[in-house]
Amino acid sequence: MGRESDYGRQLRAKQRARRVYGVLERQFRRYYETALGRRGLTGLNLLQILESRMDNVVYRLGFATSRAQARLLVTHGHFTVNGRRTDIPSMLLGPGDTVQVREGSIQVPYFKALGVEAETRNFPAWLTRDLRNLVGTVERLPERAEIDGSLNEQLIVEYYSR
Repeated sequence: MGRESDYGRQLRAKQRARRVYGVLERQFRRYYETALGRRGLTGLNLLQILESRMDNVVYRLGFATSRAQARLLVTHGHFTVNGRRTDIPSMLLGPGDTVQVREGSIQVPYFKALGVEAETRNFPAWLTRDLRNLVGTVERLPERAEIDGSLNEQLIVEYYSR
């Protein structure tokens, strides 16, 4: 009986993380496999991979009100990464990568009004942003304390290592 409840808690933890980041099962499992292959704690590696997705970085920089909106903005091609246009929300960014609102998108009413609104949104210490030019840079990977505290990465690792 206790084993069933452990499984249930693990499954709920995994599903919660998937829902928070808007990732489908196959892709989530692939991220887990990647995290497993990296040095360090698998759970932390998994959360760092999820945090470094393009759509999540756009959301964290305050350029979107939700991850779903960030995903849509990225899909519509409103951003460049290191000067190259991208429309792939799952693109993984690393330290030194620069995300910028595309030249042609700056005139879109949403981005014109964004500067004032984004001022009120906090952004994590692992990112830097310049709202005047609508640019953000990934300085480093996030530490555990800088990632959503309600996610239990240990249960996710236990779920996949059954």
